[in-house]
Amino acid sequence: MKKCHITAILLTALVLFTNTSRAQSVDFLEPENNAVVPPSFKVKFKVEGMTVAPAGTMTEGTGHHHLLINAADINEGQPIPMDDNHLHFGKGQTEVEIFLPPGKYTLTMQFADGAHRSLGENSARRSIFKSSTRVISRLSWQHGNPSDAVSY
Repeated sequence: MKKCHITAILLTALVLFTNTSRAQSVDFLEPENNAVVPPSFKVKFKVEGMTVAPAGTMTEGTGHHHLLINAADINEGQPIPMDDNHLHFGKGQTEVEIFLPPGKYTLTMQFADGAHRSLGENSARRSIFKSSTRVISRLSWQHGNPSDAVSY
């Protein structure tokens, strides 16, 4: 009987340790930092230590992605605005094809809870990655080396 209790306690401790020791972070799989991309390009999101869930899901450890385009970070607990610079992926999407006119952009990954509230910069539940993305014209992309292209 004692062995059963000890085994149960050890298994519980292992599960708790495993769940709390996983790093919680978000990142970009695509594009790479400082990438030169055509005006239409794919953005892929990565999350570790949390679960992607649709907006409205208020379960601890879940949330969904937001892509901020040339926008300031959102403080913990603040709602993420809904406009052209704050793209919401409330269905739980982990990738998207976006179009940006030629120029330089800062893309910020923002993970938020089911009510679209930022999980915050200093919280263990959220981190951001900024990617400076130079978008070039299709003409330069098709007829020349992207590294030789001029940014607009």
